[in-house]
Amino acid sequence: MRKTLLGLLGTVALLSGLASPALAFEPVNVVHTEKVQAGPYDLTVGFSTWPVKAMQSLDFTFAPEDGIAGKTGTLTMIWDGKEQDDDPLARHPRKRDVWGLDIQALPEPGTWTFRFDINGPAGAATGELRNLQVMEQPGPPMGLSWAISTLPLFGLIALIVIAWRRTRTTVNP
Repeated sequence: MRKTLLGLLGTVALLSGLASPALAFEPVNVVHTEKVQAGPYDLTVGFSTWPVKAMQSLDFTFAPEDGIAGKTGTLTMIWDGKEQDDDPLARHPRKRDVWGLDIQALPEPGTWTFRFDINGPAGAATGELRNLQVMEQPGPPMGLSWAISTLPLFGLIALIVIAWRRTRTTVNP
């Protein structure tokens, strides 16, 4: 009975310890901000890495001056005249008092525009963060990175083939 009770208490302690995974993540560290005026709404766009580089994951935060309560909105990212899908603005998973994108990467270098369509108590409004310069991807080209990262896989396959050929048994008639 004592072992069962200790096991049950250990299980409950383990589950309660794992029930709050958000505590394991560090908070969003905003290192650069830009101001956007969307009609009557002042919006602060925050970046966790500056300058922004293509294919580099970072957090974006979008914080209206008077909070996100009672407001909805969409974000459209535009690069080279091509619009990405209109995504609804959602709470940032680790900074719940603002809208944001968690671990997002912009796929191409160049000049980007973020367009915000916000609906709130003061009505609907649109604002844009223009001329967001996204630099080249850091590190080696993607093809070279993938080629180097597959070398251990090829080594493992070769090791398995060699081991299989050496341990294969022959049947004597």
